[in-house]
Amino acid sequence: VVSCRRMLSVEDCAAIMVGLEAGLSQVCIARSIGRSPSVVCREIARHRGPGGVYQAQDAGRAAQAARRRPKKRLLDRDEVLRRRVISDLSQGRTPRQISGRLSEASLISDTEKETEEQSMTEHYTTNTKIEDVINDPVFGDYGRLIFPVDSGYYSGSTLGNLSLTWYNYIDSDKTVEICNYMRNQAENGHTIFYDIYTEEEKAADPAKRDTGLFFFKGNSGAKFAIVNAGGGFAYVGAMHDSFPHALELSKMGYNAFALIYRPGAQTACEDLSRAIAFISRHTDKLQVDTDGYSLWGGSAGGRMADWVGTYGTEYFGEKAYPHPAAVIVNYTGLSEVTGYEPPTYSAVGTRDGIASWRTMKSRLDTMSEMGIPTEFHSYDGLPHGFGLGTGTIAEGWIDDGVAFWEDQM
Repeated sequence: VVSCRRMLSVEDCAAIMVGLEAGLSQVCIARSIGRSPSVVCREIARHRGPGGVYQAQDAGRAAQAARRRPKKRLLDRDEVLRRRVISDLSQGRTPRQISGRLSEASLISDTEKETEEQSMTEHYTTNTKIEDVINDPVFGDYGRLIFPVDSGYYSGSTLGNLSLTWYNYIDSDKTVEICNYMRNQAENGHTIFYDIYTEEEKAADPAKRDTGLFFFKGNSGAKFAIVNAGGGFAYVGAMHDSFPHALELSKMGYNAFALIYRPGAQTACEDLSRAIAFISRHTDKLQVDTDGYSLWGGSAGGRMADWVGTYGTEYFGEKAYPHPAAVIVNYTGLSEVTGYEPPTYSAVGTRDGIASWRTMKSRLDTMSEMGIPTEFHSYDGLPHGFGLGTGTIAEGWIDDGVAFWEDQM
């Protein structure tokens, strides 16, 4: 665990810039400079230039850059160039040396360079009414699934004052960012929602109309994750417990899906199993790598990730598909251990009145004794449902979760 609190050096900033240009994830960059992923994430967010691209030379002043969506990077298109950069990094060459070698070899030309991020128009603000997002024509029929279908589980009329049952620390800025991201993607012709059931299946079971996958696209050909929000198996708190995670995973280059599922433990696991089957059958269309995928979830969503990851899709009505490389199971008080659980990462607050941190720790300790890779984090004073934990002691846990997943790939 990296615990150093020193300020980032000029060399660190240069390494971050080169790593981003090479298409490396923030977790990989953090490892290369010996810092926490959350430090790298904040550094990038604070020092983006007017075009949205991180610039080491401007790291001394905070740039207020709009959040934008990355395009496919040059090194993702050019495997020879990618291998060259990675090889140089592994041999200990500095970012300056690597840039010089690439320039001398004419591997990168100015005409090949493309803008790193698409500007994102801010259609919505914290004052935008939730009903205006739901009814925005750009979303078609699936707009009603962006917020809980059962409106009895949320309160507040605008994006800025949204409240969800059983959740804490809802970040209104993130809510606005997500809604704007979705609208811009949809408006630009990108598919952001997929039905997982056929029209015939939905006609036979109308509850299946309230299901589907929201897609947060990462790099083409990258591995995927499915994120499952909690809600006590009564509703799906996606705007706080899965959409933010999926968006952050996509920024790291991974392809992330946020599942909207039917209430009830059994039907939720059936929907998650169908989602895995759907993605596995449409890898070419979705441009994802199914090897070493991960399942994520908080509260009830964490139970779904664990149960499907442990028992397999065949247990819930689908054909057998490979089990996940890792599951990220947050703030849910599972206690049973079968010995067949996949590698498991868990995080929870010590003041969680729903999920006991002691129960969760004991479970992972038992799994570790069985030889199952685990990682556990408890955060002093935090209650249930902290989501990304922005502004709390838990902020940055998602970087640890990604690092754990990557270790299992």
